[in-house]
Amino acid sequence: MSRHWLLPALAALACTACRRDMQVQPKYTPLALSQFYPDGRSARPIPAGVIATDEIDQDTGMTTGSANGAFLTAIPVPVTTQLLERGQERFNIYCSPCHSRTGDGHGMVARQGLKQPADLNSDRVRNAPPGYLYQVIANGYGAMDDYSYQIQNVRDRWAIVAYMRALELSRGASLSDVPPQEQSRLEAQQ
Repeated sequence: MSRHWLLPALAALACTACRRDMQVQPKYTPLALSQFYPDGRSARPIPAGVIATDEIDQDTGMTTGSANGAFLTAIPVPVTTQLLERGQERFNIYCSPCHSRTGDGHGMVARQGLKQPADLNSDRVRNAPPGYLYQVIANGYGAMDDYSYQIQNVRDRWAIVAYMRALELSRGASLSDVPPQEQSRLEAQQ
């Protein structure tokens, strides 16, 4: 008697034995109780800073730094004192280790012998549109890695861009650029 039918029969039996993987998946149904999480909920809270995709208006360039194929030429959020202060805080945390607190590119990274980063006060950066600066922060450029993971909040990225513009303005500012009520305070400090 021939046994040539035995191998195909075993293969067919092996293929029909494993049915749990795709048909019966271990999962929670919506709003089911969970013994795994301490709060007893299977539905997890939405993490802070998450933006729903249907809430993003891509045409404004708020989240990309560009609209209609061109870099934004203006910062799309209102530039307020609070925004500039937030930008300074974020800049000092994320940008100053490489670019220094003044943006001249002589931060601690360059002092340790690594490649010197761009001078943010150079004409090239000064003439770049704000949307370009936003994209460099989000996506990186050259030796600079992207900071989209570290600076996840879109408004924080724009705050950094606004603060970079304030740094540029401060480099060429004179006492006459200061409001009159503040001039006397500055003169007293000298």
